[in-house]
Amino acid sequence: MCEVYDSAWNEDQDFLIYRIEANRFLWGMVRTIVGTMIDVSRGRFSREQFEEVLLARDRKKAGQTAPAQGLFLEKVIYE
Repeated sequence: MCEVYDSAWNEDQDFLIYRIEANRFLWGMVRTIVGTMIDVSRGRFSREQFEEVLLARDRKKAGQTAPAQGLFLEKVIYE
């Protein structure tokens, strides 16, 4: 089970920066979350539908997968 502690978009000059913090990530998880949020911003999903997608825990119900370009791992913290 992945537990997300923080998830937020920030604006930095001409860039939108998405940061997510969790205890672990599944393969493609962040790209799927970002792609689905982009679908919400384009009106393909409502915010309520986005919440339903997260609660369903079913990748098939999610939106597009964001391309890898522009996404990078900033830091890993081990306890």
